[in-house]
Amino acid sequence: MDSSASQSPADPSRRRRHRDRHGRGLRGPLAPPQVPISLTRSELFDDYVRESVERLERRWPQLVDVEFAVQEVPLPEQGTPDPDAVPLGRLIPAKQGHKSRIVVYRRPVEIRAKGREDRAALVHEILIEQVADLLGLSPDAIDPRYDED
Repeated sequence: MDSSASQSPADPSRRRRHRDRHGRGLRGPLAPPQVPISLTRSELFDDYVRESVERLERRWPQLVDVEFAVQEVPLPEQGTPDPDAVPLGRLIPAKQGHKSRIVVYRRPVEIRAKGREDRAALVHEILIEQVADLLGLSPDAIDPRYDED
């Protein structure tokens, strides 16, 4: 009889348990999923955009026909007036068969605004400016609280 066969790693008596070293099992999540701490940065950013769009749509119902999007970074474009400037948002006018689209760039906004409140305020300002360009109005006409500290 071969003694190496009884000592094989496949032998259930020799198999090592894969638990933490104190035998309490695996840890669960730190917070339940509905708590903001469990949201990723991109999910939080999407929430800032969604909340701002909802505020603007209540005042300007015609924005229902506009698509709003979040992209990580702007794609390099040829022929931009200042190649060193990084845009925070962009308006893409309606074309045949396509709706107008307003895009907010997440990473440049996150770099400029460090806290959650600053980020939410900056997202709202960007959307106000883009909606103003779309509707041909001043940002103050879109939201009277624009540019208030």
